[in-house]
Amino acid sequence: MVIKISREQKAAIAGKVQAYFEGERSESIGQLAAEQIIDFMIGELGPFIYNQGIADARAMIAEKMAQIDDELYALEKPVMHRRS
Repeated sequence: MVIKISREQKAAIAGKVQAYFEGERSESIGQLAAEQIIDFMIGELGPFIYNQGIADARAMIAEKMAQIDDELYALEKPVMHRRS
């Protein structure tokens, strides 16, 4: 699995990484260093975040299917049994 982001998105995120380093660590890093950090974090965290998204989607679909199942049971008509 490869997570790709556009150049524009990467540049915007790189700016945030640079601001973080400046504000939180009082360190200045360049655009290239920020982009390398982004690539590293995507490679390391990407699969975990992706898998959590899949798990969240599964849970939501299971919940919706349970709701649909309840609604289908509510639509059933009673069946009258005749005595012989």
